[in-house]
Amino acid sequence: MATVVATPTTQAKFSEKVRPIRGHWRSSDLELLPDNGTQYEIINGELYMSKSPHWRHQAACTKVAAKLTLWSESSGSGEAVINPGIIFTDANDVIPDVVWISNERLGALMDDAGHLTGAPELVIEALSFGPRNEERDRTAKRKLYETQGVREYWILDWRLKQVELYRRERGELRLVATLLPEDTVTSPLLPGFACVVSDLFS
Repeated sequence: MATVVATPTTQAKFSEKVRPIRGHWRSSDLELLPDNGTQYEIINGELYMSKSPHWRHQAACTKVAAKLTLWSESSGSGEAVINPGIIFTDANDVIPDVVWISNERLGALMDDAGHLTGAPELVIEALSFGPRNEERDRTAKRKLYETQGVREYWILDWRLKQVELYRRERGELRLVATLLPEDTVTSPLLPGFACVVSDLFS
């Protein structure tokens, strides 16, 4: 099938913060797009474009990654990274906000370019403003992570200061809790890890 390639006219037409461009996009197509600060992701062959997120979005990602890193260093069981590239397939090439991956999976899944080629155990996305952004994180990305075998998915809402926890149950990532500022985030993936929600958004 013919590949759809973005042009300046196409990009102007789809100038909203995130909007899927219909087509059969592949990882190799990303090299043809301009390097202008836009983040490009492909989900099921559709291109999603987003600009740099809000400072508070980035601050929440930094804090959760820092807390996961402290736990990982004490446990010696894995690593947390901000904005890794994950190429599940040629038509599913994404950049999550934060991931945590065990040492065993990291060694098995990293390619020569430093990208993951399969699912980390935990993926975290912080919501960006706008219904299309929220649809991408709550629906498109959740379904992708579900089909690829992610075991937990956390959605950080820095405006409401809450965390949605999705866990794999019967092959699906199901919402098991919406944690408020006074609640504590824990996970069976991370024995002994605990973080008060408000600490992520302070």
